Amino acid sequence: QVQVVESGGGLVQAGDSLRLSCAVSGLTFSSVAMGWFRQSPGREREFVATINWSGDTYLAGTVKDRFTISRDNAKNMVYLQMNSLKPEDTAVYSCAAARSQYYSRRPDDYASWGQGTQVPVSS
Repeated sequence: QVQVVESGGGLVQAGDSLRLSCAVSGLTFSSVAMGWFRQSPGREREFVATINWSGDTYLAGTVKDRFTISRDNAKNMVYLQMNSLKPEDTAVYSCAAARSQYYSRRPDDYASWGQGTQVPVSS
């Protein structure tokens, strides 16, 4: 059974940094791409960042100059480093394991999702 568990969320102020972590078990982690998505109240789920099995990354335009996604295949972990946070970054951030080794912006390409971790950013 695949498990995806996020951690590291919490209330921060605008301009702060925060690192989210995602622990994955139950699959061959090094063989799948991983992604981060976010959802705020009243809005649809939004793609944030993705990383493929070999470390190539792709980030949404709204965060690409402030966020970084990385992975540690030895620890089955993926991280989202968020810098210069803005109030509009406020959301529940979810980690997901893709169906393949190739990264994707599409939620349908992800098979296993975590419960999410809240990141409120105050102004």
